[in-house]
Amino acid sequence: MKYRQIGTDPATRRQVSVLSLGAMLFGTLTDEKTSFAILDRYVEAGGTFIDTSNNYAYWHTGGQGGESERVIGRWRASRGVGDEITIATKMGARPLAPGTGYVENGEGLSPEAIRVAAEQSRERLGMDRLPLLYAHIEDPSTPLARTVEGFASLVAEGTVGLLGVSNHWAWKVERARAIAAAAGLPRYEVLQYSHSYLRRRTDQPDALSSDGAYGIVDGNLLSYVRDDPSLALVAYTPLLGGAYVRDDKPLGPDLDHAGTPVRLAALAEVVAQTGATANQVVLSWLIGGEVPVVPLVGASSVAQLDESLAAVDLELTPAQRARLDGAY
Repeated sequence: MKYRQIGTDPATRRQVSVLSLGAMLFGTLTDEKTSFAILDRYVEAGGTFIDTSNNYAYWHTGGQGGESERVIGRWRASRGVGDEITIATKMGARPLAPGTGYVENGEGLSPEAIRVAAEQSRERLGMDRLPLLYAHIEDPSTPLARTVEGFASLVAEGTVGLLGVSNHWAWKVERARAIAAAAGLPRYEVLQYSHSYLRRRTDQPDALSSDGAYGIVDGNLLSYVRDDPSLALVAYTPLLGGAYVRDDKPLGPDLDHAGTPVRLAALAEVVAQTGATANQVVLSWLIGGEVPVVPLVGASSVAQLDESLAAVDLELTPAQRARLDGAY
């Protein structure tokens, strides 16, 4: 395994593995026995960065979520796992009542909601301190300064370490960071967005914004992270739900554009040269890029996880990386 630092403050920064394990479906579509086996294998391979959320996976149960955090909490207790493993969780997109969704009835990012969500996540995870807590989605009803203050109060109390943000417009991230800096408060240091080798369209409206999709890495976000080495970028859905390697997983409409076949051709060439799978080449490309990325991979079996773990040791040559980077 390889590692990198996230965060800059000696009191909160962490050394984490360059491959993060997503636990979204643990406790729902992935049963507890299988979830434990995947977690055990990940840690055995040197993995130290596990990702979840307080709303995972309410859409499979009709509830409010929390199943994933509870499974991780029981696994931690049964294995005696301590602070050596960085557990990252998110808040802000948990429905306030069963049978509803986060769009029309989400908890939001007020200081009160942040405090309640963090306390509940710590209880489910069995932790006194959350090493990394993300703002999961935007909350237009709460001023950014209030959200900044809400997160900062938990850092000051020692119940939260690093702060992260996911699925926000880049300008809102920068504005929140500027507000925090001006007040001498902790800033978002970890950004989690959807990112892969194939480039997604960002102009299509989604459930949260008629202006387009803003949870996707684009040139604006990449240039932001490149310009500020203190920021860490975590990429969710890097393998497109299996679409790179499975014919029964078609690419979505956000990938229906002229650049996709060009990039797929370049990817196929590098796959043939390396003898690795397309998934492994994509993960290696992300990990070793000019803007380093921590891919966040899901797994429903140990075999799936092992395929992703092997990507950590796959070193692309400069020529292979140039071929992938230059495909438009």
